[in-house]
This record gives sequence, C-alpha cells and structure tokens, in this order.
Amino acid sequence: MIDKPDQRLSSVRKYPTGFGGVKPPATLSESDAKSMQIELLDTFLDLAETRSYHRTAERLRITQSTVSARVAALEQAVGSRLFDRSRAGTTPTAEGKRFEPHARTLRHEWNEARRRIQIPQGAQQLLRLGIQNDLAAVYLGDWVAEFRAALPETAFYIEPDYSNQMCADLLTGILDFAVMFAPKPHPDLHFESVGDVTYRMISTDTEKLAEVRPDRFVFAHFSPAFEEMHRQMTPDLAVAPVSVGQSGSVVSLLMAMGGSGYVLEKTAADLVAGGRFMAVADAPDLRQPVFAAIHIRHRTQALHRKLTQLVARHFG
Repeated sequence: MIDKPDQRLSSVRKYPTGFGGVKPPATLSESDAKSMQIELLDTFLDLAETRSYHRTAERLRITQSTVSARVAALEQAVGSRLFDRSRAGTTPTAEGKRFEPHARTLRHEWNEARRRIQIPQGAQQLLRLGIQNDLAAVYLGDWVAEFRAALPETAFYIEPDYSNQMCADLLTGILDFAVMFAPKPHPDLHFESVGDVTYRMISTDTEKLAEVRPDRFVFAHFSPAFEEMHRQMTPDLAVAPVSVGQSGSVVSLLMAMGGSGYVLEKTAADLVAGGRFMAVADAPDLRQPVFAAIHIRHRTQALHRKLTQLVARHFG
C-alpha cells in the first residue's frame, strides 16, 4: 500500500479564539511547531473515539505520557478542559464534545488545502480516489478511462485500499472520493449505494456444491456483511482452513493448490473459459453491495455527483 502523506497543520496562530495561543518553545523550529499542532488535533480526535489513553497511545504509536502532554497542551490552547479521566474511563467534557466537530473540520480543511496546491503541471485540479482492493483489478481501467474522458483537465491519484482505511482518509482530507464495500458510519461522511457485485463459486474438483470439500475450500471475507452472508448460505464450508479477504488472493491460492472458492463473476467466467476450473452451478451467488463515499462537505458538488454517476453505470 502506498504510504500516506504526513498530516501537518499550518501555524495555528492564524486561527481565532486562541487555538494557537500557546507559543511553542523557542527551541522548536517553525516546521516543528506546525507538526506539533496537527498532532494535538490527531491525538484529541483519536482519544475522543477510543476513550482510552492506553488505546490511543497504541494506535498513534506514542507513549501514554505523550498523549497526556498533547491533551494538556490543547486544553491550555483552547482554555477549557476537554476530557474527564477516572477509573471508569475517559470521557469528553461538554466543552470537548463541542470542540470535536471543529477539530475534525480543521484537520480536514488543512489536508485538503495542502493537496489543492500540489497539482501536477498541466492540470487544473487533482482528485485523490480510493477504490476497494477487490474492485481495482476488474473495474479500475474502465473507470479511469471514463473519468479522464469526462474530466480531461483533472489529474488523478488512485489508491486501492480497504474500506476502514478509506473512510479514515476521507475524514482527514487525504481522499476526495472512494468506492468501497463496508461504509463506516460517521457524521462527516456521506455514502450512496451504487449497486452490487456478484461472486460465484468455482472449483478444480467438482461442479456440484454437495461435493465441495471444506478442507479444499478457500473461505472469503471480503467484508463483514459478505462474511456473514457466506456463513449463512454455505455453513458447511465455514470451517475451511484458509480464509482470505481478496478475490485475487482466492484465485492465487486456487491456482497453486486447487480446490474451490468464491471469486468475482467476471474472474470466474475467465477462469472457467480457461478450462482448468468448473463453475459450481448449484452454489448460491453471493452479492456484495458497493458504495460511493465522500466527505459530507462535498455531497452536493457537481464533480462528486459526476464521479458517483460514472461508477454506478458499471453495477446492476
């Protein structure tokens, strides 16, 4: 996976109500001061989600004392206590709850502003798109060709990823638009159903579901909803010794070891046509919903509506 760009916040002295009122120590460089301020927001937002100093320290890969120091610095900057900490856990104060949406907005706007000025030569704008890993191999080429035809003066940065990470990147402004399997509800994100994709079972061993052996089956967990549906529809195969989260990985394993498994409909047709695999005709098709996702701020923008329409054309 392509590394994400560092998240930095501009000199907070530009923001009102004293957010940047705490002057960094003289020993810090200007870039250090900027880095420190975005880290305060990141730490605050993570702690508001986890309600645990220990968990936030683990997720941000810092010490608990650093979490405490950042929270204290932010509280001093805004002039209010943001969290109550007790044996029962950590909870945002009333002030902390009011500050949270502003913190999300500040972080998103800063990352978006940085990207808006980093446009490749010859382009009028840069769009950063995320696409579910499983969809990239089958749909990415056609989508990008249509995107380029519809938006010829736009440059595109495209990153296949998983739904949770794409939701996080939309929230922070790293991505502008994403196509995913598993929306993660959040007040700042907007999701729209664009259809679904079909997975079909193939096998090197048999054309009959009753003859598919669990010990030669590759179980798929392409999304939490897909995994649950898979277990309900084919309960005898849920004990398979191997389970993976991408259709491409299922193909790779079946090519190497033989056996049975679910893959994307188009991939199944190609493999069956190749002669080595058979369609398990009486196995149920499994359908995975697909969603377009954007930050709530872009919900009514014509550009994002156009992207959603182009994507939806490929799904039934």
